[in-house]
Amino acid sequence: MSDTFDALWAALAPLGRHRTTGGYRRFTWGPADTEVRAWFTAAAAERGLDVRTDRNGNLWAWWGEPGPDAVVTGSHLDSVPDGGAFDGPLGVVSALAAVDALRARGVRPARPLAVTVFVEEEGARFGVPCLGSRLLTGAITPGRAAGLTDAAGTTYAAAMAAAGLDPEHMGPDPDLLAGIGAFVELHIEQGRGLVHTGHPVGVAGAVWPHGRWRLDFSGRADHAGTTPLADRSDPMLPFAATVLAARAAAAEHGALATIGKVLAVPNGTNAIPSRVRAWLDARAPDEAALRAVTAQVDAAARAAATDNGVLLTTYQESASPIVRFQTALRDRIAAVAGGGPGEPVPVLPTGAGHDAAVLAAQVPTAMLFVRNPTGVSHAPDEHADTADCHRGVAALADTLAALAG
Repeated sequence: MSDTFDALWAALAPLGRHRTTGGYRRFTWGPADTEVRAWFTAAAAERGLDVRTDRNGNLWAWWGEPGPDAVVTGSHLDSVPDGGAFDGPLGVVSALAAVDALRARGVRPARPLAVTVFVEEEGARFGVPCLGSRLLTGAITPGRAAGLTDAAGTTYAAAMAAAGLDPEHMGPDPDLLAGIGAFVELHIEQGRGLVHTGHPVGVAGAVWPHGRWRLDFSGRADHAGTTPLADRSDPMLPFAATVLAARAAAAEHGALATIGKVLAVPNGTNAIPSRVRAWLDARAPDEAALRAVTAQVDAAARAAATDNGVLLTTYQESASPIVRFQTALRDRIAAVAGGGPGEPVPVLPTGAGHDAAVLAAQVPTAMLFVRNPTGVSHAPDEHADTADCHRGVAALADTLAALAG
């Protein structure tokens, strides 16, 4: 089992990795995405799995014919800009290694079993996270998804077509969902909860509500060296005030708020920008706290825009409600991963979004977490010890064996 995981990990690791930063740039329907999809298809075929692509571009590798009450595991292979190696790929590699582990044990699943790879989980290229699972479940319309654009103005539909898939077929697939009896996603923990418990593996209890908002500050372009301060309509000033307001609102409400992406036009050193476009990511333990944070940030942004003669328009790109994973399935997996009913692994909340949380609205869903010694994620320093990864594979294999019979 450990040799299988190590070999798969070594084969995947170079794909999409940036030479200078050491981070990953695996963006949906781009060249690196094509490489990792081909890697997965080949790895699954080597194991005799039947690889199929659904109408939304998600990959499904089936052990046995698809049928009712199937057990599905997997994650995603795309990344944030210069992201780490583990977020997403750990779940995919562990799923393939778990299939090998089950075969080595002589397990013959009584229920169909599949390994899946969802597209555009991070939303790094087209802005909406978990797009593959949202399309599958009907949480986003095909029309809206098709019209999403990347920084270069390429639409999602055009990029999907260039990758050889037909965007006209995008949309919910109730028949596929109806055949899933349970979905289990293994993921690196994005935090240090397991470090404090001393356990290498845990399970998710709930996912915080979260969302993304785009803010467009429109001012007037001008010369940085000749325009008096009193005559400026500088969108950078209300943007800066909004960054500080987001931090203050999050601290006040026990939440998280981040502005990590910003575009300035024309983006010149000696020019006052005409527009600043920024994205707010906000997450909170409950819906009320999230609403309070976003309302406070919005009010501060509008006040700062007015004070500086700038126009502000906002747009909510995505919203995800709180998700509490099915208690019975969660507790069963916690017991299996811990080695028995009397020794369950820890149950942890998370502020990170996942495809499992999207599927949870229609499918019994659970998550396994693998310990992250530093808690760093979405960065090149993201890491999990190899021994803990092996323990994660073992826990996943035990879970799949228990669920698939």
